[in-house]
Amino acid sequence: MAGEKRLHVVTGKGGTGKSTVAAALALGLAAEGKTVLLCEVEGRQGIAQLFDVPPLPYEERQVAATDDGAVYALAIDAESALLEYLAMFYRLGRAGKALDRFGVIDFATTIAPGVRDVLLTGKVYEAVRRREDDDSYTYDAVVLDAPPTGRITRFLNVNEEVAGLAKAGPVRRQADSIMTMMRSRRTAVHLVTLLEEMPVQETMDAINELTDAGLGAGHVVVNQVLPSPLSDAAAERIASGALTSTAVAKSLARVDVEVEPQAAEALLSEGREHVARQRLQAHQRAVLLEAGSPVVELPHLEDGVDLGGLYALGRRLVEGGVR
Repeated sequence: MAGEKRLHVVTGKGGTGKSTVAAALALGLAAEGKTVLLCEVEGRQGIAQLFDVPPLPYEERQVAATDDGAVYALAIDAESALLEYLAMFYRLGRAGKALDRFGVIDFATTIAPGVRDVLLTGKVYEAVRRREDDDSYTYDAVVLDAPPTGRITRFLNVNEEVAGLAKAGPVRRQADSIMTMMRSRRTAVHLVTLLEEMPVQETMDAINELTDAGLGAGHVVVNQVLPSPLSDAAAERIASGALTSTAVAKSLARVDVEVEPQAAEALLSEGREHVARQRLQAHQRAVLLEAGSPVVELPHLEDGVDLGGLYALGRRLVEGGVR
């Protein structure tokens, strides 16, 4: 559909849950009737863990299905991508494997990290563009669980990375084609964060870096949001000191809960900490809104991340406009 993305790149500071968000987004899009490919490039087998399946080989495998859609998964590694690249463009089938045995491929991808990123993003590029015999796309959308925000601009800006290595030839042409896709309106880079100072600051820095590189930011996904059980009036009473430990003890006594004065003071102290934390989160939320990117919030999953929880988060993402 017009306006919908073909490639969703999901990044975030380590510990913010970017892999969980990427998996949830894939499920949310599949629930909309789409066939989705979920890719990872960091070798952590995070997809296999989230979907409770065996470790993924370099092969697209279905990991989930909805009434009208499906999620396929692929763990991309540079060595396998280079072998495939050599087989497709240079017809080096057995010769490519011989190079692998001699360690040439490992040497090439280690000494030239820019080339490594071209290979990883190149496989994503191929999956996004792949078509069936009837000219329809094989995948309606591709979701990439990408490297963290500290490396995301360098990872995606492959043209810049290979500029000093390949000024012409197939590697440079591949990089140019990948950059055209990355800068397309059909690609979005979503940033996952928590309402904490360091992740928010890293998100803001990443948005600026992406913008400077011509790589538009998509949604900011605020993960693991805990709602406050307190009304604004109650929070203000706690913060201002209007609520005393004596009043807390009396309120509990009215519901037949007797507490010692020290316990009532401890409860009130926890309340003050909670209010302070909520206000700090509100400040970080305001900082994110200033960036101008659309923001969608996901709740903290009390029972942990399981398939049902991923579907619920996926619905929130799609309803929030990530599609």
